[in-house]
Amino acid sequence: MSALRPLHLILAVIAIAAIALPIIVVRLAPPIPERAFEAPPTARRIVTTPKVPPPPVEPVEYASIDPDDARAVNAAIPFVKSPVPAARPFRFVGGTEDFARATDCLAAAAYYEAGDDPPGQKAVAQVVLNRLRHPAFPKTVCGVVFQGAERATGCQFTFTCDGALGRAPSPAAWQRARDVATRALRGSVYKPVGWATHYHTDWVVPYWSSSLDKIAELHTHLFFRWTGWWGTGPAFNRGQQPGEAPIAKLAAVSDIHRIGADGPASAAALAAAPYKGTTPAPLGSDNEVFLTRLNPAQAASYPAMAMAACGARARCRFMGWTTAAAAATSLPLTNDQMHAMSFSYIRDRDSNLERFLWNCDEFRNRGSCMKRMMLRAVPVPKIDVPAKGPEPLEGVRRKSSAEPAAPTLGNAAGVE
Repeated sequence: MSALRPLHLILAVIAIAAIALPIIVVRLAPPIPERAFEAPPTARRIVTTPKVPPPPVEPVEYASIDPDDARAVNAAIPFVKSPVPAARPFRFVGGTEDFARATDCLAAAAYYEAGDDPPGQKAVAQVVLNRLRHPAFPKTVCGVVFQGAERATGCQFTFTCDGALGRAPSPAAWQRARDVATRALRGSVYKPVGWATHYHTDWVVPYWSSSLDKIAELHTHLFFRWTGWWGTGPAFNRGQQPGEAPIAKLAAVSDIHRIGADGPASAAALAAAPYKGTTPAPLGSDNEVFLTRLNPAQAASYPAMAMAACGARARCRFMGWTTAAAAATSLPLTNDQMHAMSFSYIRDRDSNLERFLWNCDEFRNRGSCMKRMMLRAVPVPKIDVPAKGPEPLEGVRRKSSAEPAAPTLGNAAGVE
């Protein structure tokens, strides 16, 4: 047992050293400065805001080059290697009439730019909505589509200023384009073109094509987005503004754009799209007056019908009824006929007057309402008259039986 004591002592010293040495090292070491916690680089989100305004929207101008050479030039421009994320679903802002006008503007862009081709129409519709949400472009659907259309050249979508609107699509093709537009306005996204704001066919070379990112190809169309921050998703942060204006150039294919606003704007739209249906004949007794039955399901065509019936007349009155029993066939109109009138058009160019008027009890939100001025006959209460009249007053001359009686007021009615 005594032989083991030196070994025990050695082991005890080693144990004490193993415990004490780290304590001594920690106490003698210099203090470590405190550092704030930093998230790893992958966890930090860096948001940058561009210091330059959005790129200018240049009028569309093409290089003077042969189509085959243009295809070679376009093929030499490489596609971007970075991701092409899909756009966010669009949410329309506005009422029923705004939605109808936006639908037809978007459908026109889809049809006249891509033809009767659903994938191409979806791509064009996506570009229009991308533009609307970018700060460089107008903030309504029709504003984007018809931007620059007032110029002979330089419109953003060529169909709006090259006469293509004179070629009307078939009813079936137009409905297909409207279906594409409706779905896009209700949130359908065409993912392949991402946040594209520009496109062109491969047989032309716009001056801007080499300065943008080439991101997609569909049939013969090439799609582009702006380079840098202005071509990324965060740049498309603007909202749509309600209030889609009527477009006179769409009057030939769109009822909602044919009506337009009340007054001269409507007349201009209707003159741009002559009515092609049947028009009534004027009265035999008055060549400037038209009295006709109207189909309530065709209310959108009433203004165009009236314009077509009146033709080049400087003065004209067009009046129509949707109820057969109330319709007039001759003048003057009765009180009930004027009250039941559904629509009227008044023109007097000498007085610079041209108005469309609606029975707003029957048709709401169509335009100016007819004013009702109805004075109906009211039974006169019976009054017991004494057999003998009152005593004559001094200084008041009694009316002679030879003097004519005062005229009796009758019923009056009118439509403004």
